Amino acid sequence: MSEADSAERDELVYSRIADRVGVLGPGTRAVVWVHGCPLRCAGCIAPQDLPFEGGVQRSVRSVADYLNALPPDVEGVTFSGGEPMAQAGALAALIDRLRVGRDWSSMAYSGYTLRHLRRHGTADQHALLDRLDILVDGPYVRARHADLLWRGSANQRVHLLSDRHPRLPADRSAGIEVEVDPGSGELALAGVPPFPGFLEAFETAVAERGVRLTERGLPDAQRPR
Repeated sequence: MSEADSAERDELVYSRIADRVGVLGPGTRAVVWVHGCPLRCAGCIAPQDLPFEGGVQRSVRSVADYLNALPPDVEGVTFSGGEPMAQAGALAALIDRLRVGRDWSSMAYSGYTLRHLRRHGTADQHALLDRLDILVDGPYVRARHADLLWRGSANQRVHLLSDRHPRLPADRSAGIEVEVDPGSGELALAGVPPFPGFLEAFETAVAERGVRLTERGLPDAQRPR
């Protein structure tokens, strides 16, 4: 393994971490929005996470320590983005570290299909797939927007990759959660928008009331170090 490959597995670049989310996977979960995506899906719900420049860079160890210190009712972690498969080695290493502390459920989103990843994916991407319990795959297609469980368009699929979650809830939207930073009053959203243009409409509505919707979510003081 080269030094560059090792560094990619030891460091994670993300935009935001939320401690308690109930709309992006089964149960109560932490969510890590990774930073950087090679895809450019029209109508992407997180355009701020597309560039590979910027983001918060932390060691996999520090992120794992932070998540393992969360209360035990936070039973899973979901990787969104951005494109988690662009940092597959680091996320696979993160799951390994998390499961030393407790038996986390793991879920990820990807703009790539499971079929593509299994046929053409890298060794790191295969390693991440081996560790995931759930994958939501496929690009967001604005013309096929649908109000479905954990996903935004009808072409996307929920794949159960282990037997940890034998049954899924009804295939309808899990909704949107709004998080308010008590210090700044800024809002951050989690979940899949119910209709195209939802984020723009929401931003306009709250801006008219003097509230700013943050792209980064939790303030730096609450981020893992």
